[in-house]
Amino acid sequence: MKTLAILLAAGFLALTVPFWGTDYAVSFTIQMLVFMILAYSWNLIGGYTGYTHFGQVCFFGVGGYTGALLVTKLGIAWYFAVPLAALMGVLLAVPLGMAMLRLKGPYFAIGMFGLARVLESFVLGFDSLTQGGTGLYLTPLSNLKPVYFTLVVLALVMMIATWRLDNSRLGLKLLAIREDEQAAEALGVRTTRLKVGTFVVSAIAPAAVGALYAAYLGFIDPPTAFSPVMELTTIAIVLLGGMGTVFGPLVGAVVLSVINELLWARFPEGYLAIVGTLILLAVLFMPRGIVNLAMKKGWLPAGRGLLRQLAREDGRAPPKPAPPLADDVKRVQA
Repeated sequence: MKTLAILLAAGFLALTVPFWGTDYAVSFTIQMLVFMILAYSWNLIGGYTGYTHFGQVCFFGVGGYTGALLVTKLGIAWYFAVPLAALMGVLLAVPLGMAMLRLKGPYFAIGMFGLARVLESFVLGFDSLTQGGTGLYLTPLSNLKPVYFTLVVLALVMMIATWRLDNSRLGLKLLAIREDEQAAEALGVRTTRLKVGTFVVSAIAPAAVGALYAAYLGFIDPPTAFSPVMELTTIAIVLLGGMGTVFGPLVGAVVLSVINELLWARFPEGYLAIVGTLILLAVLFMPRGIVNLAMKKGWLPAGRGLLRQLAREDGRAPPKPAPPLADDVKRVQA
């Protein structure tokens, strides 16, 4: 329960920012929340299931354009466009997951990266609807608080969902797939169904965030919607915080967002190189992320509550009797 209390406290703190923070603080937190939600979504399929991919921006971009088109072409309000964009993400993820999850390792990662580039080219070429490279312009929002609060709620939902997953048998099954998919399947885990289901769930939030981000910016174009930098930043956040953990995306998003902002203000020309060097050093010296190090030090509560409970119960179980020897079997039969 300590983990849940920390997550709720983080959500409550984020909800208070518009009441005491400046417009700059609200804008900065919106950017951080966007990457945090993307990181939690990526963590589901990459951290728990072990399928590293570079296609999270596929759903982000499709959701962004779906929301923008619904607002500009049909006049639908952004708060109705967001759930429809999430639905579009699901409709794309179902056939995509069934096809792409047949690939493994680098083939899956490269395949998803290539799909993002295909979608970007499609949006660029279909300029009669998407305005091509010019992009779509939305009516600027006079009040960003509704978008901000929606992002906070969505981030909190993702954090609590990850906490529940981390303490459930479903989470243990996904970890089993990550460690050895063939062994998990031999033990009765329905690997294909779980992989596709997790892939689809991990696509909902990015599609919704894409629509929210378009409403926040008042504009969307292909480089923004399908940005490789956004994809790489999302993966860096998870690696920095800790893959397959509840706090990893949260800690990674906060740390990397603050570092980015501080270095961008002081070193506008070379801050990307500095950030890249810091991430490289962190991965080399903390390969399991900041959160795992904090758990070892006792600064954060340990995860995998169900796994630890099962281990304790197995340790208290009486030893199984040894199998009977051949002479004992003959004596019993006589």
